Amino acid sequence: MANTTDLPENVEFLRKHVLVERDRVTSVSGSDYPHQYPGLNNQWDLETFKENFKVTINRLSEHSVEFDLVGVDASVANAFRRVMIAEVPTMAIENVYVMNNTSIIHDEVLSHRLGLVPIRAPPDAFDYRSADDGPTDLNTLVFKLKVKCQRNPNAAADETDPQNLYINSNVYSRDLVWEPKGNQQEKFGEDKIGPVYDDILLAKLRPGQEIEMELHCTKGIGREHAKWSPVATASYRLLPKIEILSPIEGPAAIKFQGCFADGVIELVQDNGKTLAKVVNARKDTVSREALRHPEFENKVRLSRVRDHFIFNVESTGIIPPQDIFVRALDVFLEKVDHIRPALDKVTNNS
Repeated sequence: MANTTDLPENVEFLRKHVLVERDRVTSVSGSDYPHQYPGLNNQWDLETFKENFKVTINRLSEHSVEFDLVGVDASVANAFRRVMIAEVPTMAIENVYVMNNTSIIHDEVLSHRLGLVPIRAPPDAFDYRSADDGPTDLNTLVFKLKVKCQRNPNAAADETDPQNLYINSNVYSRDLVWEPKGNQQEKFGEDKIGPVYDDILLAKLRPGQEIEMELHCTKGIGREHAKWSPVATASYRLLPKIEILSPIEGPAAIKFQGCFADGVIELVQDNGKTLAKVVNARKDTVSREALRHPEFENKVRLSRVRDHFIFNVESTGIIPPQDIFVRALDVFLEKVDHIRPALDKVTNNS
């Protein structure tokens, strides 16, 4: 709802910002709830939310994305982060059937390594598999791993490099061979089912050692085990805000610039004076170095915008980074659909 009266400047500032001081951080908890401030209703309104809410992608690469989420509470932003980490489903190796393993790596250790190999497969095309279900083409992907090490007959007599001295001295993720079941070949023929990365080292062998296994991939979520998490990291931070309250010039401006990360403060010339100017507060790490120098006291104010979250999400490669947040949003909406009947029941009974 819109303001009916203007709040004092200091109150309005603390309502919208987290204040960063020399030895502490204050105004951490949000206070935007109904009738907290005189003349400000603050009742949640859909149209106001639509007007303030924004999602902006600032950087996108093959494996990571940085985007801004603006206009939500920290609890909502953190819920999205947790869903991206723990509740977006993927496919991962769950069952390992060992026919032969004469390598120096124990079966359990090798199985654990295999489980952490990211598998490229569309999770939406598979059903969850319960403990009572058997493997079918609808809930399981099957891979075979069969590698045997032997001496290279063409190696030089003085060769010492195992890569040249032996054949199959290293077992890589590319040695996992997908074995389609049912109509999986027709269904996923063009999807390149298999490990996301071909060069993950699984084991080292020497002549006479071999590994033969059958691997079953199932659908799961990171809450059950990290191997199902589609992200390597998912974090957010509040947008930094730097305000120069009175001019900082001359040698003090140069010193002030050195208190921040590169690209945050720029030195400009104005009427023959060198002045410090904030050009990109986004790059600031909020080290508070400037607040430790007495010459900058009462000349600068550091804060963070309370409802502006900068997300950094790094994908494991299973799901494109730009799709992870969208899928997390789908999971979030499912949770809302589940809780809504219970909320309606409580409110109607009251």
